[in-house]
Amino acid sequence: METKGKKLAVIENNCEFAGYDASKLLKETFTIRELITKRATLEILFPLCCTTKPVRHKQFKESLKGISSRTLSTRLSELVSEGILERKTFAEVPPRVEYKLTKKGQELIESITGLLEWMRKWSKK
Repeated sequence: METKGKKLAVIENNCEFAGYDASKLLKETFTIRELITKRATLEILFPLCCTTKPVRHKQFKESLKGISSRTLSTRLSELVSEGILERKTFAEVPPRVEYKLTKKGQELIESITGLLEWMRKWSKK
């Protein structure tokens, strides 16, 4: 792999992506990477990793200080559209909406947990 005429070191042994074209891999994963790195996405997903119970929109709003209602609603919709969250609406007054992780979302959380452990280990104290 080269960048601006300089060679980058590539770890060949034990690399799960050996033989993959890096640009192809980045293109294939663009949509999900973009969603995961958007503001508030991880903050929405983390509370769901510790429960199998659905979480209400109101609970997200109360626990996510500093995130606007619009951002929260947009991000929740994107996570539902991507198949990471399941949305259930109840015909009640006031309306009740609950979210829970799908199987795809559960796998994502498992992956993110490893990243969080790495962040905790290497974060400056």
